[in-house]
Parts: sequence; C-alpha cells; structure tokens
Amino acid sequence: MTASPDFGTPASPAPTQLPAAPYPAGAASPGSAADAGSPPSACSAAPVSDAFDTTAFRSVFRRHAAGVAVITAPGARPVGFTATSLTSVSAEPPMVSFGISTTGSTWPTVADVAYVGIHILGEHQEDLAATFARSGADRFAPPTAWGPGPYGVPLLEDVSAWLVARVVARIPAGDHRVVIAQAVAGAPDGPARPLLYHQGRFNALRH
Repeated sequence: MTASPDFGTPASPAPTQLPAAPYPAGAASPGSAADAGSPPSACSAAPVSDAFDTTAFRSVFRRHAAGVAVITAPGARPVGFTATSLTSVSAEPPMVSFGISTTGSTWPTVADVAYVGIHILGEHQEDLAATFARSGADRFAPPTAWGPGPYGVPLLEDVSAWLVARVVARIPAGDHRVVIAQAVAGAPDGPARPLLYHQGRFNALRH
C-alpha cells in the first residue's frame, strides 16, 4: 500500500552559458595548466541534462520521511486524498501548500472549491491514511468518522490537528498542481504523535 502520489517532478534548470571573459596578461584562465592540480568539482564531473529518470526520482523521495495528511473538499459528494506534500508556507498570513495529481479523482473538485480541509494524522490512523490513498474506495463510508466543518468542509475526527483553508492559488507543476491555501480555522487538539510515510509504507515515530 502506498499513499496517493502527491508531488510533481520539478524541471531542472537549463545550464547557463556564460560569455567568455578576458583575463589580464599573465593570469591563468579557468581550466589552464595553473589549475591542473585542482580536483574537479562534483558539479563539473558530469554533463547537466534536463532529463532525469522518474524511477530514480521516486526512489530518492522514498528515502524522505514525511508527515501524513488527508486533504478533503466539499462537493455533491465529499472528496479527499492522502498527501505527504503538506508544507507550511507562511505564518503571516498563515498559509500552506500541498500537491495534488491532476489525474486523480479528487482533482476536479479541488480545482473548483473555495475551501479545503487539512488533517494531520496521528500514528493510530494508518488505516485511515490507507483508505484515503486507495483508488476506488468509498473514503467517507464507515468506519471513517467525519462531520461538516466551517464552510461545509468535511472534517475527519480524532486527527492530531486540522485546518480549514481558503484556496488562493493552484500552480501547474508537471502532472500535479501545487495548491496554496490560507488557514481560516483549525486546532491542534488530537494525539500528538504523528504518522509518517517512509520507504513506501506508513510508520510511527521512533525515538
């Protein structure tokens, strides 16, 4: 079981071509014999390319332990998905960001809503995280416990913390969108120990 994919592949910047610069007479230019004893830098060891294998990219991020959140949105039927890309962006005003796949079933609703719910999951909620990551699941059916919150946003119960946030931007990023939202309500009242996602599975925090 893996969490719903929730990050886009950033494009690598194109290499910059610097114009040749004149050097004073007698001065050694970069790459001249005067530099022969200097070890090559890591940046110059291999040519830069915009192409990068997506399998390798995913493998890199499998080693990155991340907190687990569930994003919800109101609609004719509530929608939600498991995300590991939630990030605090700003404290003044309080803003967050998260990534969402444009090919997922949740995107058409999130693309239009004004407000979303953001839930930080506790270590006891691995099953809930798996439910909201599972394609085709009825994510709000029992045993999922939830109710309507501010602005009609579906709020999950017994989470570590929650926010309701107003969407202010949806930024294209590869096959995803980065959603920026400003918090308008929330509370950190639940269990404090977080659920983590690492190496393709959910984990508890270990000391």
